[in-house]
Amino acid sequence: MKQWSGQEQIVPEEEQVKTVKWYENPDGVTKACALVLLVAGLASLYLFCGDFWDKTFRLAVSGNVKALAEYLRSFGSYAVLVSFVIDVLINMGSVFPSVFVSTANGLIFGLPLGVTISWLAETVGVVFSFLLMRFFFRNTAERVIRKANKLQDIDRASEKNGIVWMTFARALPYFPSGILTAIGAVSRMSVRDYIIANLIGKFPSTALEVIIGHDIVNFHQYTVRLTLLVLLAAVIFYLGKRHLLDKGKMS
Repeated sequence: MKQWSGQEQIVPEEEQVKTVKWYENPDGVTKACALVLLVAGLASLYLFCGDFWDKTFRLAVSGNVKALAEYLRSFGSYAVLVSFVIDVLINMGSVFPSVFVSTANGLIFGLPLGVTISWLAETVGVVFSFLLMRFFFRNTAERVIRKANKLQDIDRASEKNGIVWMTFARALPYFPSGILTAIGAVSRMSVRDYIIANLIGKFPSTALEVIIGHDIVNFHQYTVRLTLLVLLAAVIFYLGKRHLLDKGKMS
């Protein structure tokens, strides 16, 4: 039995830990409301335009670029908006490749406009994905990185100079987008730096993807250019990926 010493031990205020429920925390309430609004918005889109989204997403990830291009053309003056929104949503999910939509953009709008639309849409999509991972699914992103030793190497490399590293990594064509988004979400990189890095880095990689996709569909017209671009993309991807992993091992 504990004896009373005659003096009550006073715990300093800064050492007192108060359990705060999520609904008592303004930050927690904001996150919860934002998540509810996001889910409600997506549910509303599916409820009122379910057939449209089903058909569009099936075509967007099917690999049938010609059919996707014809479908987008059917929207006339709204084709740019529809393509942009679809490209943003695919990049937000970071599950399906957006290269088919990017290729269709090159076929429909021509290379200069097609590259611009795809570049901006992909950038917006990965920024939204970054925000979702950082504020709602950070634990999931950390688990993904912990499961793979190579991803941990890349994560360590990104800590030294986040904005330069992310810019370089995003410039690699065909590099898995979700991996870079997860690494950015768990890093100390600011939202501003992440946006800048993606705006700069996404342009060369997206341009290569759009032009290569365009030339594959029109193979007989652009055989030489396609061959050179495929070789260039392969060399950039190999050397860039190797450099990123080596930097991680040396960190």
